[in-house]
Amino acid sequence: MQFKNIVGQEAVKKHLVQTVKDERISHAQLFLGPEGSGSLALALAYAQYICCENKEEADSCGECSSCRKYNKLVHPDLHFSYPFFAKHKEDTALTFIEEWRAAFLANPYLGLDEWREQLNAENKQANINIAEAHSIISKLSLKPFESEYKILILWLPEYLEKEGNALLKVIEEPSQKTLFLLVAQNQDQILNTIISRTQLVKIPKLKAGEIEDYLIDKKNINSAVAKQLAYLSNGSLQTALQLMGHQENSFHDLFLGWLRACWGNKGLEIVTYTEGELAKMGRENQKNFLRYGVNLMRECTLFIAQTPGLIHIPEKELEFISKFSSVLTLAQVQAVAQELEKAQYHIERNANPKILFLDVSLTLVKILKFKTLRPTADSIIL
Repeated sequence: MQFKNIVGQEAVKKHLVQTVKDERISHAQLFLGPEGSGSLALALAYAQYICCENKEEADSCGECSSCRKYNKLVHPDLHFSYPFFAKHKEDTALTFIEEWRAAFLANPYLGLDEWREQLNAENKQANINIAEAHSIISKLSLKPFESEYKILILWLPEYLEKEGNALLKVIEEPSQKTLFLLVAQNQDQILNTIISRTQLVKIPKLKAGEIEDYLIDKKNINSAVAKQLAYLSNGSLQTALQLMGHQENSFHDLFLGWLRACWGNKGLEIVTYTEGELAKMGRENQKNFLRYGVNLMRECTLFIAQTPGLIHIPEKELEFISKFSSVLTLAQVQAVAQELEKAQYHIERNANPKILFLDVSLTLVKILKFKTLRPTADSIIL
């Protein structure tokens, strides 16, 4: 993995490269960023750059013996640890290393759900067990085999529970030329004893334009669809790639039609939408549809709060929120967003879509009818 193959994050890349040039490589670093931001890919590119035999000005060469092995994730001084779904108490990350290599090489932005599917784990609980903690200690007690450094990339240390305390000593006082690169998404779920022993590297969400350009250039998605996927992804390339696999039609007209029916308390139209449209569109598209609605409500919140500089959405969506926000209070918009988020949660847990969407529709009617004097639906929602 080279820095040039990672979408965006130019400031982070520059910082990581400079630490190597200045010989200020901290032995334990925490790459903290939301899913789909590229934090895992950045950690690997950083490790590859450190071990590259012919470093370039801002990237690894990609051609030396070390880089070739890194590109296949088979370098003897590169170790991985990650959550897995143990079938036996003695299972460690090495038990699933082939699956891990295949999953990462197919998608360096993968999330836990995709990793779960790769292992056919269904609803099993992910964990980094005590056997894996002991395996890490054992591997890092050895001297580097080929490179100057031996490097461990630990993905999602949030899944280290009390077992993580077994690693404290080796993190705080590692053997010479040993690097720990922890890649996390939620700092609050990591053991404080581990956080205190690492140097933080913050990875921000990707910009919508960066995701849009990637989808157009690398995935051959047309501009209009790429713009909507980037908008829905909320800065996560992983989310955008998942949405791409389930994208069928634009959600804009469907969402507005449904909301118009709820606004006007039109019972027959609501039933038509819930049973004829929304219930039949498939679970993934239902989740994406609700996610689209939640994002629109968030933009409405920004519009009502009069923060136009924070609103970056397509023209059709901007026209909608300017009209919708003019007739509702902030509390109503937030209530609509909460209902859509709850519906998304229940869809993920296989709720009956006909019953769910009808219930949500009736709840939205109550929320939207909170004001007694309102313009007609057709004059507001176009």
